[in-house]
Formats: sequence, C-alpha cells, structure tokens
Amino acid sequence: MERQHLIFDADDTLWENNIYFEEAFERFYEYLSHSSLTAAQVRSVLDEIEIANAKVNGYGSKNFARNLAICYQHLAERDISPQDLAAVQAFAHAILEKPIELLDGVAETVAQLCKRHELTLFTKGDPEEQRLKIDRSGLRDYFAHTAIVKEKNEAAYRELVRHRGFTPERTWMIGNSPKSDINPALAAGLRAVYVPHPRTWSLEHEAVPEDHPRLVKINSIRELAKIF
Repeated sequence: MERQHLIFDADDTLWENNIYFEEAFERFYEYLSHSSLTAAQVRSVLDEIEIANAKVNGYGSKNFARNLAICYQHLAERDISPQDLAAVQAFAHAILEKPIELLDGVAETVAQLCKRHELTLFTKGDPEEQRLKIDRSGLRDYFAHTAIVKEKNEAAYRELVRHRGFTPERTWMIGNSPKSDINPALAAGLRAVYVPHPRTWSLEHEAVPEDHPRLVKINSIRELAKIF
C-alpha cells in the first residue's frame, strides 16, 4: 500500500479513559446521597453543566472537578461546606493518578504501522494533562507528530491537514468517538476508521453513516494491521 497518513485519537482509542470518569461520578453520586434523584437524573444535570462549560473551559479531569463542584452546589440537600466541595473535586483529581492502560493490541499494532505509514496523535483536552498521558503511555516515539486541541471539529481537522501538508485521499482518522473522531473527519474530506468502545462518553455519541465510501468500521484496533 502507498504510504498513508494515519491520525489516531488517544483517549478510549489507544488507552482507557472514560471508565475512570465513570468511577468518579459513581463516588460523587454516593457522596451526594440525594433523597429522590436517580443516578441517571443526576448524570443528566451534570451533562448539561459539562456541555455549557466545555465551550469555555474545555475537557479533562481538572474541568471535570469544577463541573462536579457546580453540580453539587445545584443538587445538595444540605448546607455546603468547603470540605464538601473539596471532597467532590477530589473524586475527579484522582483520575490523574490512574494508570495508563493500553487497549488490547494497541502497542504491537502501532509499532507495526509506524514502519509503513506516518502516524499522528490528535487529541483534545487540557494540554498538560494530555501530554502527561502520552508520555506515560510509552507510545510517543511511534508518532511523527502530536496535536492537542480544545475541540476536534471539522475546522480542527482541516487545519491539521493544512499544517501537516496531508493529502486528504491518503489521510485516515482512527477513533472511537462519532462526534469528535469520525463525523468531523468525514466532513473535512478525510477517510475514517471507526473503532467503537463500549464505554465511550455519552456526550460523544452521534449517529455514524451506515454506508459511507470513506468509512471503515472495525471491532478491534488489531484489525488495522490488515487494512494498512
């Protein structure tokens, strides 16, 4: 195959991420101990806060901590102390201490592909936090370029392609998120490989085209070695 430009998402494509946010939310819900709201109802309130604040503050565990504190202030049924706010934010801060757990097949697949194609790591979130995860993953040396942006939308993909001088017909976005990885890449004229993750963040869910000439769907990242 002619040399391709393979752009990889990071969180929940190369390593586990959202499961730690879900664990933090479970601890938050238990601490909140609301008398009537279910976990799903509390999660809905938190989602609205996250949607609004992401536009200003972006993503990552630090912003998640801020959002948990705001949610607690909205829903707590008792007087709120500084200790309460510190406690709920600590649930999110603990995410930074979690290990980087590579998904099955990632290490060997990326090591193979970098010998044949140019690999780029394209992720969103807090730059310092994402750089730390990349360093701890042990994968940095396989990628010719790393880009961390506030939002992965169509404009961000077009800018990445322009900046790197990629040919869209030979450029593929590989990721688990329909909203941030697949749909905006297709809209920017790129090709895409959709690798679903069972615990993808609910706010990253969108419909993915059933039949698209530039889209490939796989079940495991190991399958990339057969495609490329």
